[in-house]
Amino acid sequence: MKYIYNESQKEFSRYKVEKEQGLLEFLLENVGQSRSKIKATLQGRGVKVNGRVTTQFDLPLEPGMTVEVSKTKRNNDVLQSRYVKIVYEDRWLVVVEKKPGILSMAAGHSSLNVKALLDDYFRKSKQKCTAHVVHRLDRDTSGLMLYAKDMETEQLLERNWHEVVYDRRYVALLSGEMEQRDGTIANWLKDNKAYVTYSSEVDNGGKYAITHFQTLNIRNGYSLVEFRLETGRKNQIRVHAADMGHPVCGDVKYGNGDDPIGRLCLHAYVLCFEHPQTHERIEFKTPIPFRL
Repeated sequence: MKYIYNESQKEFSRYKVEKEQGLLEFLLENVGQSRSKIKATLQGRGVKVNGRVTTQFDLPLEPGMTVEVSKTKRNNDVLQSRYVKIVYEDRWLVVVEKKPGILSMAAGHSSLNVKALLDDYFRKSKQKCTAHVVHRLDRDTSGLMLYAKDMETEQLLERNWHEVVYDRRYVALLSGEMEQRDGTIANWLKDNKAYVTYSSEVDNGGKYAITHFQTLNIRNGYSLVEFRLETGRKNQIRVHAADMGHPVCGDVKYGNGDDPIGRLCLHAYVLCFEHPQTHERIEFKTPIPFRL
């Protein structure tokens, strides 16, 4: 299993060694970088074996050892955007953390979108691929997103999304103090003619939506709440939060005008999935950008 984590503001990928081989050979098989980039990471003291920094490319590895690879400096010279940060990349897919204010993909005449930034990054880094959208976040929602780098991986993810993604959680700052610590909301969601999503307790021809929630903290008239989606419908969390009488802060569409920090307070902060090509379990977690 591979985990992505932060250590003293340096980002690392952690790998478990399963067979005897040299360090360079292991990195070439697992990291998804060119030989020259891997050697540069080694020379820059960006590789640890069992917690100790090494620059020895032919270091012998044995099963059970742990290899950590720094990702802090990677991509900074190529992808420069205040809206998007690459947190993981291999030959098949890329995981990014997006800021609020940018679309997941192009819509209408808007040119600012994550897919376009990634495609530009792939061109500049001489990668023969494009970003394939497999799920979306609203323009003003921040957090983790997954893009495929080829059609085969995209189709594997889309066909098996609910089996591949085994944990996907959001956190939101809600207006008011929650009465329930945890629970589940389930109803049908459908857009009206003005493209506003509304809910119904009975089947209205829309899509059935299930949201699980857990209250993390309550203070000063606000609630910090974690949401886990069993289904992924348009505006699902925002509508369900409003249904509970505690809309997401900063939500101009479904909210009540409560906007303490000048943004939609919704963040996709956990994303865990089985890699569609390698079948490794990979887990990502980002800091919560708003706290009580």
